[in-house]
Amino acid sequence: MKIIGIGNALVDVLVKLPDANLLSELGIDKGSMNLVDEDLKDAIMKKISSAGKQMTTGGSISNTMLALRNLGEPSSFIGKVGNDDLGEFYLREMTGSGVTMHVIYEDQPSGCAVAMITPDGERTFCTYLGAAANMRKQDLKNTYFESYTHLYVEGYLVQNHELIETAMQIAKSFNQTVMLDLASFNVVAADRDFLMHLIDNYVDIVFANEDEATALTGKPAAEAIHDIAHKVKIAVVKEGDRGSWIKKGHEIIHVPVYRKIHPVDTTAAGDYYAAGFFYGLIHGANLEKCAETGSLLSYYIIQVVGTKLQDEVWTEIRTKVNEIIGRKEK
Repeated sequence: MKIIGIGNALVDVLVKLPDANLLSELGIDKGSMNLVDEDLKDAIMKKISSAGKQMTTGGSISNTMLALRNLGEPSSFIGKVGNDDLGEFYLREMTGSGVTMHVIYEDQPSGCAVAMITPDGERTFCTYLGAAANMRKQDLKNTYFESYTHLYVEGYLVQNHELIETAMQIAKSFNQTVMLDLASFNVVAADRDFLMHLIDNYVDIVFANEDEATALTGKPAAEAIHDIAHKVKIAVVKEGDRGSWIKKGHEIIHVPVYRKIHPVDTTAAGDYYAAGFFYGLIHGANLEKCAETGSLLSYYIIQVVGTKLQDEVWTEIRTKVNEIIGRKEK
């Protein structure tokens, strides 16, 4: 099993807010992902100019590929950046971590996501896609896909129907397993019919949180998983600190979170869960152990601001992951 991901290549600008007043002022829902133009992005940056900020690589699927690489597995990513400082930062950070990059360059500013973190640890994104938004189906080369067994796609790419469907079609031409993360409840609500088309025709594994599952099916998460699993081989629905549900055929399991804690920042929690789940699949673990591994990674990432963990933390994680799935450390 060898995974390649495709998604928006972004640099995250993380800022901790003292309350949700700025979100109210902007008229956006807490916990949502909102696409903004360059002018609004600049206006938001001005409003948070006096706050302490942190910059890191971002984008849902690139977070997963980075985490998977830190677990010791090869991973690759397809994305588009600009010929600018942000694009250089993104590429340097990803390649420096060992992720194989298939990068397309665009003569436009690189994308960035302002992640505003409220005291409850919830993050709300205002995302300027920049160059990432201009990735087109013509940018996709068969050679990017041919040596992989699995393709992981982020629902945020639904902004370009031709791009996301072409990526899945190419994957299927190589008999790859297609895995889809539903991205955000407002993204699902805005493009539900097309997402259902993709799921019906190409997707084998779906990852969703409870809000996304409800937006897709119109049902509570506990019921939504049955509808989703009826269409795909494996359905995963995450319920925050209540754990996750996994269904494959007639098998359904619930796995609690690794440990309940107050999150510092929930950014990338779902992305890290996916990386842990994939690691379990790669090594032949059952679904319960895959979910336990995903929960372990989520537990660690919500304790820090941002999308990265220190090397010594990864050493600890790798030991615990291999205990879960019964492998010896390499």
